[in-house]
Amino acid sequence: MAKTAWSTDDGKTTFCVPTASVIHGFLYNKAAFKELNLTEPKTEAQFLAAMDKVKASGKYAPLVMGTKDQWESATMGYQNIGPTFWDGEKGRKGLISGTAQYNTGGFLAAFQALAKWKPYLTKGYQALAYPDAQNYFAQGQGAVYPAGSWDIATFRGMNPKLELGAFPPYQVAGKPCTIDDHPDIGFGLNAASPNKEAARVFLAWLATDQFAQLYANALPGFFPLADVQYTVQDPVAQQFLSWRKTCQKTFRSSYQVLSRNTNPNNENDLWNASSQLLNGSFTPKQAADFVQKNLASWYVPQKGK
Repeated sequence: MAKTAWSTDDGKTTFCVPTASVIHGFLYNKAAFKELNLTEPKTEAQFLAAMDKVKASGKYAPLVMGTKDQWESATMGYQNIGPTFWDGEKGRKGLISGTAQYNTGGFLAAFQALAKWKPYLTKGYQALAYPDAQNYFAQGQGAVYPAGSWDIATFRGMNPKLELGAFPPYQVAGKPCTIDDHPDIGFGLNAASPNKEAARVFLAWLATDQFAQLYANALPGFFPLADVQYTVQDPVAQQFLSWRKTCQKTFRSSYQVLSRNTNPNNENDLWNASSQLLNGSFTPKQAADFVQKNLASWYVPQKGK
């Protein structure tokens, strides 16, 4: 999967050194959970019940996320909980082959699930930008932050006293836990570079256990992709990493092949649709139809579907 992100479609040529992935999930305020006698939710029903309890307390925002920048709604919302609904790799590859669509099955169900977040979002979330949400949660004003492991280091820096916990995307209808373990960073060599020899030395080092050990702990929440041994010292980053052993893995549905078109663009459409869904401008079906229609307008395997 790491090589897939930086390989040609036929899989014969890998053109970058896969360097790090990030894992989607939820961060939570341990002090708030302890005060409200909450436990880490494992199912959708438990998650929504916990959100109800936080909301009823009036002490914390249940879910800290804004829709102003749009991408959070898709990346931290739809792509976070979605893989469990669309059966991970089976669904993602189905979109590419044309056997799955955004407005049916698990992809539609994920929009329906995301719509349930609306009553629990921070007051004024429509005007809340990504840095605003980070600041709000870092100050201890929220209970749960829909997230990715990439935010761990940010919160460690903003408020070292904030007690962070983490739980994976919740399960639905007895389906196995599936995480979005997204290949996020790779390094390549410019073929026209006058410094190829030095660059190759650096790229070779990126694939060593020495680099992996340094990187994983200098930037907790970014997980090296080289097939080497390394230990993660940050306990929350280690929690995210442990889900690889207990959950199935996939990556964001729009990233391979489907976002090659400029306008419309599948990734940007998911941002738009997910934020409009949470803002109340789209129903789940309207959001799904919007994304599907635009994909089918240019992507041959989806035409007429």
